[in-house]
Amino acid sequence: MNDSITHYRNGKIFTAADDGWAESIVVEDHKLRFVGETVYAEILAPDAEVIDLEGAVVLPGFVDAHTHLVMMGFALQKLDLRDATDLADIQSSIKQFAESNPDAPRLLGRSWLFSALDGGHPTREVIDAVVPDRPVYLDANDVHSVWVNTAALRELGIDADTPDPIGGRIGRDPVTGEATGMLYETAMMLYVWPKLAELASDEDRDAALALAFRHYLEDGVTGAVDMALGADELASLERALDAGGGTLPLRVAAHWLMTREDNEADNVRQVHDVIELHERVQGPWLRIAGIKIIIDGVIDSCTAAMKEPYSDGTNAEPIWDLESLIPVVTAADAAGLQIAMHAIGDEASEIGLTALEYAIAANGDIPRRHRMEHLESITRDNVERLARLGIIASMQPVHADPAIQENWQAMLGDYRVNRAYPWPEFTEAGAVLALGSDAPTAPHPPLPNMFIATTRRSAIDPSLAPNLPGYALPLADALAHATRDAAYSCRWEDVTGQLVRGKAADFVVLKQDPFTEGVDSLLTTEIAMTVVAGSVRYDATRAEKTEAQHTETR
Repeated sequence: MNDSITHYRNGKIFTAADDGWAESIVVEDHKLRFVGETVYAEILAPDAEVIDLEGAVVLPGFVDAHTHLVMMGFALQKLDLRDATDLADIQSSIKQFAESNPDAPRLLGRSWLFSALDGGHPTREVIDAVVPDRPVYLDANDVHSVWVNTAALRELGIDADTPDPIGGRIGRDPVTGEATGMLYETAMMLYVWPKLAELASDEDRDAALALAFRHYLEDGVTGAVDMALGADELASLERALDAGGGTLPLRVAAHWLMTREDNEADNVRQVHDVIELHERVQGPWLRIAGIKIIIDGVIDSCTAAMKEPYSDGTNAEPIWDLESLIPVVTAADAAGLQIAMHAIGDEASEIGLTALEYAIAANGDIPRRHRMEHLESITRDNVERLARLGIIASMQPVHADPAIQENWQAMLGDYRVNRAYPWPEFTEAGAVLALGSDAPTAPHPPLPNMFIATTRRSAIDPSLAPNLPGYALPLADALAHATRDAAYSCRWEDVTGQLVRGKAADFVVLKQDPFTEGVDSLLTTEIAMTVVAGSVRYDATRAEKTEAQHTETR
């Protein structure tokens, strides 16, 4: 760590605080000693090392309010199918990937879109046609279902007699009952995830975590809220903490992923296990914040719990119904844990808010800061209710990208698509809105995420028409939601999220100025520097010189 005094001057510093902007910041002992006008910074720290920002824009370090670190690191190594346009394209990509990795015992892919199927069905035979001899696992873009081939089903031990788990479903042939190759929600979590975790080594997980950290620093992220922590992920984070001498490359708060069991005692027991972890893991760089409960699924695969049926007449039951949810939420609330609830469908948010009301009534006036994740479809009444209860709305602009909305809109097919991802409604109601990425279900870089937030246009294909542009956010507001409010969402408001005196020196320097060059520049702007706790963790100039040296050596 750098204990010297450093004066970053001549910048356009967006503080995400009431004062708005500053010219200089002075860093000492890993914290911001001064933020304000350059003339006063020079008086305060006349002997400081000076770094001239040359008019560059400086932002508080982004806090990804919802991500999955180890999963993201693994996903970055998988075959990316997001750009595949149809079944033939998907098959061609899998075939090329298989040929490029002849020794891989199994093939892993991600991010295929339901809209690419063009009315077709994701069956094992489609994959078998190009890779019949090795297990293939393809995560859907939303990471709430996985498409596998026959070899993978065999490896998982899934056949016609395998039961559906609570809250999940194995896709089956309606005549024979044989598994078709699609595993939805908890069927994926309980069959695929443990198998792949068993096959991965600690070294694999540590490498994936390191890769996620590197990408985040390169993209200006200085803190992250991990939303699906388990024993393997915690062990990897703690090894990284030890290797870093008690620090991590960026700050991490984490929520332990709850598993829906078939009885109240086993569900509540998990809460008590997390209470012990919460008390043990409470450091400045890594802490267990609370629990994560996945109430429902996603709209793309019709597994989100909706008040009214989907366009095909079907609907989905919640993974956690109200009866099973209330004891867990009440126990966690009483213990001071933060509760984060995945609620995409409008019925799921209704269930979650009702459970929280029960818990608040049972436990009385105690400090609490709970969250609801995604909220892609929610009634106006429940927006108001969420704000009244003081629940944080944790949402991800990247999920509203028009390039991935075709199937989402088709599955609802009615008036509900006109209130999709209604971000401003939450702040207008008085709620805190925290923005993140939900990587690896979506790209993790925050600047393209901010482009979608401020335009409702596509970062994948900017030529597409915007998705309900009336819900776009002003640039300054979007940045504050992704920094200040994201920090608040995990109780870091006294530590980071704003560039004000006394807080951590977590900030990012941009190569371009989106305030003067326009929000379209967010798609091309690069990160010049990322600083965490006063230490430069990424310097684009240094990285470019290193790459040039490697190129010359080669």
